[in-house]
Amino acid sequence: MPELPEVETVVRGLRPHLQGQRLARVVLRRADIRTPIAPDFVQRVVGAVVQSVERRAKWIVLGLDRGTSVLVHLGMSGRLVLLPGDAPAPGPHDHVDFVTDAGATIRFTDPRRFGVVDALDTADLAADKRFAELGPEPLDAAFDAASLEQALSHTKSPLKSALLDQRNVAGLGNIYVCEALFRAGLSPLRKASTVKGPRAVALCAAIKATLEDAIKAGGSSARDYVQASGELGWFQHQWRVYDREGQPCPGCDCGKSVKRIVQSGRSTFYCPKRQR
Repeated sequence: MPELPEVETVVRGLRPHLQGQRLARVVLRRADIRTPIAPDFVQRVVGAVVQSVERRAKWIVLGLDRGTSVLVHLGMSGRLVLLPGDAPAPGPHDHVDFVTDAGATIRFTDPRRFGVVDALDTADLAADKRFAELGPEPLDAAFDAASLEQALSHTKSPLKSALLDQRNVAGLGNIYVCEALFRAGLSPLRKASTVKGPRAVALCAAIKATLEDAIKAGGSSARDYVQASGELGWFQHQWRVYDREGQPCPGCDCGKSVKRIVQSGRSTFYCPKRQR
């Protein structure tokens, strides 16, 4: 599933082509994707001007001038790609087209149909069940060691599981939690509430650095994800532990290999000597 860096990369790629543009046409080729699309979706969106293109956790949020927000979640295999000029004929998995007055088409494609396309009143966004309990954005200046320590202080979960809980930190997923924990030298098995003081400082810095490096590389194209331009991301070539089971611990003379364990049904990759 695309995580924060992939969604942020798509948002940054779309913003120059969508923000300030009027949506001249919207083409729906399905009545549902993961969930039904509201019958009045096209009516609510067509003719509106896109005032903002933002990300909240793993959601893309288009703020329209008529007090409506369009929500897009990429799910497992979704893509939101910019097609300037004449768009090619749609394929069987091309479910939604947003066409601007300038002639650009933003096409939502989702073979596995775990994605979401929705619209709701902007005033209701914060209270919506998909957003109401989300934790802080890890790239915001307000997210610091103290706020991270506070978020983790009340959980008895292992650290890896606590970081995947969107109520503690918004947008983090399996790949980037594994990578950030390696950078911070913290075991995914450590009790989350023990991350205090210097450990919280190290982990906060590692989360931010990992996410920023991934965004610079265009995200990770481990499977279906592509950038808004249609190009692959490249951060998968910089993974230090994720999907590196049995390989030597990178940048470390500990003599250990990267280990894989399963936590809450998800694969965790880490160095059992470096990460304590």
